[in-house]
Amino acid sequence: MTIVAGIDVGGTFTDLVLFDPTAGTVRLAKTPTTPANQATGALAALDQAGVPPSQVDLIIHGTTTTTNAVLERRLARTGLITTQGFRDVLELGRRTRPNPYGMTGRFTPIIPRDLRLEVPERTDAQGRILTPLDEATTRQAIAHLLAQGCEALVIHFLHAYANPTHELRAAEIARELWPTPWITAGHQLLSESREYERGVTAAVNASVQPVLERYLARLQSELTLRGYPRDLLVVTGNGGMASARTVSREAAKTVMSGPASGVMAALATARRAGIPNLITYDMGGTSTDVALIKSGTAPVSSEIELEYAMPIHLPMVDVRTVGAGGGSIARLTPSGLLEVGPASAGADPGPIAAGRGGTLPTITDANLLLGRLDPARFPALESARRILTDTIAAPLSLTPEEAAAAILRIADTRMANAIRMVSLSLGADPRDYTLFAFGGAGPLHAAALARELGLPRVLVPARPGITNALGCATADLRFDFVRTLARPLPSLDIADVHTILATHESQGRALIAAEPVPTTSITTTHAADMQFVGQTHLLRVPLPSPTPTLADLHTLFEQAYRARFHVELPEIRPALVNLATSVTGHRPPLDLRLLLDPTQRRPTLAQAQTTTRPAWFGAWHDTPVYRRDHLPPDATLTGPAILEQMDSTTLLPPGDRLAQDADGNLLIEISPPGPGRKPAPSTPPLTSS
Repeated sequence: MTIVAGIDVGGTFTDLVLFDPTAGTVRLAKTPTTPANQATGALAALDQAGVPPSQVDLIIHGTTTTTNAVLERRLARTGLITTQGFRDVLELGRRTRPNPYGMTGRFTPIIPRDLRLEVPERTDAQGRILTPLDEATTRQAIAHLLAQGCEALVIHFLHAYANPTHELRAAEIARELWPTPWITAGHQLLSESREYERGVTAAVNASVQPVLERYLARLQSELTLRGYPRDLLVVTGNGGMASARTVSREAAKTVMSGPASGVMAALATARRAGIPNLITYDMGGTSTDVALIKSGTAPVSSEIELEYAMPIHLPMVDVRTVGAGGGSIARLTPSGLLEVGPASAGADPGPIAAGRGGTLPTITDANLLLGRLDPARFPALESARRILTDTIAAPLSLTPEEAAAAILRIADTRMANAIRMVSLSLGADPRDYTLFAFGGAGPLHAAALARELGLPRVLVPARPGITNALGCATADLRFDFVRTLARPLPSLDIADVHTILATHESQGRALIAAEPVPTTSITTTHAADMQFVGQTHLLRVPLPSPTPTLADLHTLFEQAYRARFHVELPEIRPALVNLATSVTGHRPPLDLRLLLDPTQRRPTLAQAQTTTRPAWFGAWHDTPVYRRDHLPPDATLTGPAILEQMDSTTLLPPGDRLAQDADGNLLIEISPPGPGRKPAPSTPPLTSS
């Protein structure tokens, strides 16, 4: 396949990157997201790129459809059939509460109580059937849920991961009576212990199935009418992808699709640049996503919690989100404190300065007032200045510039805290990492964040504003499998371990072979989720071989536990809870050098400079402004400077230094070192492989 298009739908913009290696060109597009029907924005991006779908060989799509549906509770009406006595598992959860202090806070389960029905059946944790499934009651429950207008159905029985006989039989009965295909048997989606997490995951899956399937059907149908001859592919939360024909069966796996694609793009870019350790920082119009890449490996976790009491225990790229984006709204609280986010102006009406009816100051308005954005692109600059003065500056007795700087300072602090949370929770010192800044607003704030966190340098990719779309275009095929054993090591049959891991690999290879996507190689990784007997939380232990011995498992767990917690507990027995396997089909690499058109580059920096304008860095500085596409290949700069391009703006504060590599990536050295700063890590200089 030659021409590949990646389309990412964000909260504010829909981005497209289209590679045509034969012609040696890349086409880019950025259009406003259309929340009512995201397909409209995706098709508009294709139109803007000027390439008919009939000429595209592969379209890969990252979507926020399922994530937004869950967060905004725009879900299909769904019913649940569960084991007698366990209808309230989804609501009881883990005895936590929304707020750590006080008695306030509400939680609304995905499926309301009147649509959660019980039937007599029971299987124990060893898979022994204690009470047979009452098929008559099951049929009555299904009929009742249909009468209540349910579109989707969840079948969630206790310990079905150990013996799925009852869930399978109930699903057979449901298929006889249920008018839609939207039936989720919990063990088929997630075959691991912990009935609460498994139940919530199944409930999310069933509730978003109709939403995702209708959306993808509209988009696929429109693409087919325009001549696209193949299946649309959808990025999944683990950084892989699957066909639109089949992905809605496991719709919950598309949660975090958009953020995952950004991490995949960072991985591909950093691999070529020779930088193995990154903190990815994606600041868009609505939110900021942060992840940690260690030793060239994307972080994948099976314990993501989308929001309070919303655990989705499927393998997903471990991305943490904070409500701070270019459209985040600044306001004064009733007590007079300045607050930024999480509410956002989004794409409509957007910032005040955009002139589309916005009336609340945003981070974008603050950056504009400080001279960091091109005033020619914003028709309502004076309105933004007046409203920010009236609502923020005057009540706080600040100048407009001081108020704008305060807004950015608060936003930067929130984003820095998110980065600390990700890195420190994983046992990593952020000062040992390079900040990979992307998203439309990321490069504007990256140097300030790096200085706040003590990071020595920042890497800005060639096209920061469409990096998520690039991740879609570069995504591999990936399938993950989990199976619960829940056995202390002394009572574990190691032959079962070998059989399960071999089965996982063969299933993954079969799924990759079934997808209409060429691959160059297939890799398989195995891991065990382990804990000391009596513990609650799990520690994922990589397995170097699919045929470990019991002694290997014991040693590997002790090593992983010591590395994570710096303590040894030899007197406590380890237990193996889950076995996990990831099978990845690698696609042919794309040439990222095509992202910047070499014919646009100028021989000197002076020719790349477009103007000089005042920019605020604690005081006004006359700051040169450059067209990033025009920078000479060997360009080096010392701040202050502003680099503008179609999809983003990069800010270089005074004293920081910038260089460019062969792929067009920018490396910013944060200088001078601040207190607590480590020297730059001993990684290779930026080169392209």
